[in-house]
Amino acid sequence: MPAGSHPQAAAALTFRRATRDDLPAIVAMLADDPLGALREANTAPLPRCYHDAFEAIDRDPNIELVVAQASGGGASGVLGVLQLSFIPNLSHRGGWRALIEGVRVAAAHRCGGVGRQMLQWAIERARQRGCLMVQLTSDKSRTDAIRFYEGLGFVASHEGMKLHLSRGEGDHG
Repeated sequence: MPAGSHPQAAAALTFRRATRDDLPAIVAMLADDPLGALREANTAPLPRCYHDAFEAIDRDPNIELVVAQASGGGASGVLGVLQLSFIPNLSHRGGWRALIEGVRVAAAHRCGGVGRQMLQWAIERARQRGCLMVQLTSDKSRTDAIRFYEGLGFVASHEGMKLHLSRGEGDHG
């Protein structure tokens, strides 16, 4: 999309649990940015690791891999994806929290309201599940994403840290 142009405002979306058939579209969205291009393997056929991860996510009652589609547009395909994990905690008097991860919008639909509708849906889903908090992380280099999350009310209240572990020969991947 040319700089400065924006698609029309997003139509109403429907949200549903992802299916195995959605994996190619999901992995394509994960790989379609500078960071994802370095860490994802968007090939046909998809590497087994994606199928294994999908099965583990699909079996877990506290994780929802959710895709967004245009309402009534059956053949329009997947416009966005996010993973929503529900986490029990002892802190906050045993309050549950929701963790939003892997938020992606198909390139042709960015800057048109799809991401906003997805996040609003996820926040409402967290309320439905009785969560006291919704949290997410974003790579510090994703300044536009951070600004977007702040515009939805998210606050950078903590400093996040990660320790990447190397994959052994017997690991999935």
